[in-house]
Amino acid sequence: MHITVAGLGVSGSSAARALAGLGARVTVVDGGDGDKQRAAAAELEEWAATGSASGTGDAGHRAGITVRLGDGDTLPEGTDLVVTSPGWKPTSPLFTAAAAAGVDVVGDVEIAWRLRGPDAAAWLGVTGTNGKTTTVRMLASILEAEGLHTMAVGNIGTPIIDVVLGQGKDGARPYDVLAVELSSYQLHWAPSLRAHSAAVLNLAPDHLDWHGSMQAYAADKGRIYEGNTVACVYNVADKATEELVRAADVEEGCRAIGFTLGTPGPSQLGVVEGLLVDRAFVENRQKQAQELAEVADIAPGSGTPAPHNIANALAAAALARAFGVRPAAVRDGLRAFHPDAHRIQHIADVGGVTYIDDSKATNTHAAEASLAAYEHIVWIAGGLAKGATFDELVQKSAARLRGVVLIGADRALIREALARHAPEVPVVDLDRTDTGAMSQAVREATRLAEPGDTVLLAPACASMDMFVNYNKRGDAFADAVRELTARDH
Repeated sequence: MHITVAGLGVSGSSAARALAGLGARVTVVDGGDGDKQRAAAAELEEWAATGSASGTGDAGHRAGITVRLGDGDTLPEGTDLVVTSPGWKPTSPLFTAAAAAGVDVVGDVEIAWRLRGPDAAAWLGVTGTNGKTTTVRMLASILEAEGLHTMAVGNIGTPIIDVVLGQGKDGARPYDVLAVELSSYQLHWAPSLRAHSAAVLNLAPDHLDWHGSMQAYAADKGRIYEGNTVACVYNVADKATEELVRAADVEEGCRAIGFTLGTPGPSQLGVVEGLLVDRAFVENRQKQAQELAEVADIAPGSGTPAPHNIANALAAAALARAFGVRPAAVRDGLRAFHPDAHRIQHIADVGGVTYIDDSKATNTHAAEASLAAYEHIVWIAGGLAKGATFDELVQKSAARLRGVVLIGADRALIREALARHAPEVPVVDLDRTDTGAMSQAVREATRLAEPGDTVLLAPACASMDMFVNYNKRGDAFADAVRELTARDH
């Protein structure tokens, strides 16, 4: 086949190597033509020419890879199939041309699903507006505690196509089950996916510029439930997730399993007196409940877990229990799990003030969950709003705010929401977008804070106006806090 791969990023390069390794003739197209794209193109073409052992497949069967830079709109002549990287919009001219030519467009997740072998590992899928990565990593930790050979893959950073094609290769132990993080983009391009069990953690407006509407965004998230065989896991507190379960076409016998921060009903997991309990995967769910873990087992040593991380743990536990994991493994897996940096990460306590880095809170839904975890907050917020509005977030959080420090290109949107809904809260508006602004923001937040308060970086915005990514933004915050710590000593 002649397959066109759209995009030269991590997933695009992975798909190109995998498909060429299986004998396809591959053309990779990318609208960019900078140093980064040229370096990636040279690496791919060298791989195809030399038969580098770093890729999948047998070099002797490769039909070759051609890379075309600076033109991502034109469909290469003779294309039989287009495989797109997740971020390419459905309205891209390349896909319009493919539709006109009768050529299918799918994503790398779809290709991975189609290429699974007869004894392939089961997939446990996780999606949602926020919490996907944390939940998938919790799930993988629980599965490992059960003694299963597993891996966290997909949108988490490890291309799933590499893992699927590498299962059992060169004598390696095949995976028993995969914990798969799936974005709305990936689900949009994966029509054949049928998971063992899957969870939608929550739904809030995000990426609407890509999907076109909230309805389309929700529908793509809901694709993760299609064809589930054992369990569709939903958030009791977010009715939209339950509605997606009701709309899904699942296998006979597949169950709807809820998770809640309150006392669980039958077919739910929840919290009772500091315990995570299961009333879904027990013999008599009307009268029985199985203790799984203590709330304190969630990332022990990091303080009291935030409510949304308790919810993430319950979702991970539900998927693991659907796969037959024992209660003790849920406990042990949660104890062994350590959150990634920049996700409600405790940086330091200085002068009685706690400093928390949640730079990963890049939208209002994530910021709302973060703000809800603390009682008295000096909030550092701002960046690229991506079309978001902030009135609801400010309304819900106003009573917790001691002060606000605003940074970034779209800070005026948050300032205006604060003026409408929290006019009594002192606001410092930093009129600078260089990376050094974070040090000043931390100093200003420290000035506003009192002992017992939390200085919280939860920007509710993307970072690219000032930083390469949210990691660099969080690093800058941590560095600024450490400067305070040095002065404090």
